[in-house]
Amino acid sequence: MSESTGSDEIDRLPVWSAQEDWCAVTIGMDVIGYKWHPVIIDRLLKHESLRFNELSREIGGAITNKVLSSSLEDLEEKDLAERTVVNDKPVEVEYSLTERGRSLAPVIESLETWAANNFQPAESKAESIVDHKG
Repeated sequence: MSESTGSDEIDRLPVWSAQEDWCAVTIGMDVIGYKWHPVIIDRLLKHESLRFNELSREIGGAITNKVLSSSLEDLEEKDLAERTVVNDKPVEVEYSLTERGRSLAPVIESLETWAANNFQPAESKAESIVDHKG
């Protein structure tokens, strides 16, 4: 039960859908559509691996440690990210993307291009079309 992606093969993971018709877009958004998932994936694509605090700084401090930790655990469960212990005392871990996570590069790059082509920085929060709470 695997999908051929050139010379590499990635096993497909089972995802149940309550909808009558299984929709790949809906499932894809269920997997990566959480608020911080695409941002975390983007930063790990750009840096290959980051420690927790480095990743938090790369995101810009807009994410709480609790939400970052929860998001990383979710990405690990979905085989998009992996955690590697690099030091036992004190415990230090690095996060990186799995092959499945790295396969999202064209999706993230397309999203970045689309947003850059359609939006610009607002002069003030009141002017923004998005209520970005951080």
